[in-house]
Amino acid sequence: MIPRLDAALMAAGDPETMAQLREAATGTGFFTVYNTAISAERMQVVLAGYRAFFRLPEAEKSRIDMARTGANRGWGAAGSEQVDPDANPDYKQFFDSGFPLPAGDPRSDLAVYAPNRWPDTPADFQDEIESYYREACAVAMDILRAIARAIGAAETYFDGAFDTPMALLRGNFYPERPAWATARDFGIATHTDYGCLTLLATDGSPGLEVRKRGGGWIPVSAPPGEFVINFGEMMEMWTAGRVRATPHRVIGSDHERISVPLFFNPSYDTNVAPMGSGEVIKAGEHLTKRFSETYVHLQDQERSAELN
Repeated sequence: MIPRLDAALMAAGDPETMAQLREAATGTGFFTVYNTAISAERMQVVLAGYRAFFRLPEAEKSRIDMARTGANRGWGAAGSEQVDPDANPDYKQFFDSGFPLPAGDPRSDLAVYAPNRWPDTPADFQDEIESYYREACAVAMDILRAIARAIGAAETYFDGAFDTPMALLRGNFYPERPAWATARDFGIATHTDYGCLTLLATDGSPGLEVRKRGGGWIPVSAPPGEFVINFGEMMEMWTAGRVRATPHRVIGSDHERISVPLFFNPSYDTNVAPMGSGEVIKAGEHLTKRFSETYVHLQDQERSAELN
């Protein structure tokens, strides 16, 4: 059972809502949330912007193709990401943008803070996505405060860790499941997210499946204006296993689907070692390692470096 929770009741600390939140965070690792600061109408505008981008001719999108630029921002063609080494590369397209550092900030050389790369069209695409990025980060922070309370930590426990978040906003385009697809082909193969908290918006189409603890799969979806929330490997480690990172996948179906996840991750130097452990694990080093294992163009760079 994946609960559907009211964001306003979470913020108010409603006892029944907080009990459901605690069970979701420490059990299934997934829940959906409604009544946030982002309306259904606002989300429809954002989804339409991504849809217009993905419908551009490939020649235009390829100007900001990660495989050509070597960046961690911009467009990723179908087959450019492989989350499961035992499956084929994922057949979805995606567009990534992240936290905009000030000009000249030396952290821009880090892959997790790479400068954003924007297409020339749609004309208002950059403004819309940058605005939504700020709105989504604010909603994610509110949810993270509620999570802290739910697991018995101070509400502000995570606050100081997100001054310059490695928050990655992604638009995913899943086409109809190709006729050539096999049992090794997925929109995105089975995986756990790498970071802290994921705030996922979708166009309402089905496709996402969550693995049950005892085996089997649970379909989960949310209409525009509601969000699917789940947690990543970093959050499980950071909370000493109290919050769970749950495997999930998108197989694909007979219709296309657009989803917009915000991977809400802390600043690079944040210590995400288990609470109270006395260890030091930098959030940025964890993410950099996981990205290098996933992006096909980064895998190719590593193999080339080894050969040279």
